[in-house]
Amino acid sequence: MSDPSSVLAELEALGTAQNRKVYTRHGVNEPMFGVSFAHLRKMGKKLRPDHDLARALWASGNHDARVLALAVADPAQTGRSEIEAWAGDLANYVLIDEMAAFVARTPFLDGCAVDWTADDGEWLAAAGWTLVAQQALGGNGLGDEYFERRLESIESGIATAANRVRHCMNGALIAIGGRSESLRESATAAARRIGTVAVDHGETSCKTPEAVAYIDRIWARRDKRSA
Repeated sequence: MSDPSSVLAELEALGTAQNRKVYTRHGVNEPMFGVSFAHLRKMGKKLRPDHDLARALWASGNHDARVLALAVADPAQTGRSEIEAWAGDLANYVLIDEMAAFVARTPFLDGCAVDWTADDGEWLAAAGWTLVAQQALGGNGLGDEYFERRLESIESGIATAANRVRHCMNGALIAIGGRSESLRESATAAARRIGTVAVDHGETSCKTPEAVAYIDRIWARRDKRSA
């Protein structure tokens, strides 16, 4: 295992005040160093896999360290209980995206997607719907019937869902719409019935995509590649 203290010291040296301001606008709270994702990705490639280091970095409570933890963690050494413990610490959407990408590499993707989307907490439910998007993008054995049910849940629940959950539900709908021709039709119809999805992105320039237009672009790019 790499020395956690040395890794944390390197992270601290790479952090900048400007990045801390940017991350704060995106809902990240202290403690954090403000390390760019370019540096975090580079460190992740250099250090992984190192699951003991990942555990130490996560336990530090530092945001940047936790992003790096998810980059170096070994999916083969991660149990469901550990994933749930880490997920209980989620408190911003930056970390949610990294957590979802990691869980998608474990055998627990499907179970977490089902359980987390039913959670009453904003962050865990948002992570769950991000996992549904991962399911839709993956080459797994899930049939269209599963995703049709997820579309029904999105359509019935998005209007009253918490702020970030709405954004992630919309993302899942888009991903489902790109999975197959039949799901494209179902997702597009659902998106039209839902209408505009309003999400407060705070003091950022981020926007929630318009689902129908985004799905159309996915298929247009696909058609262009196959032409």
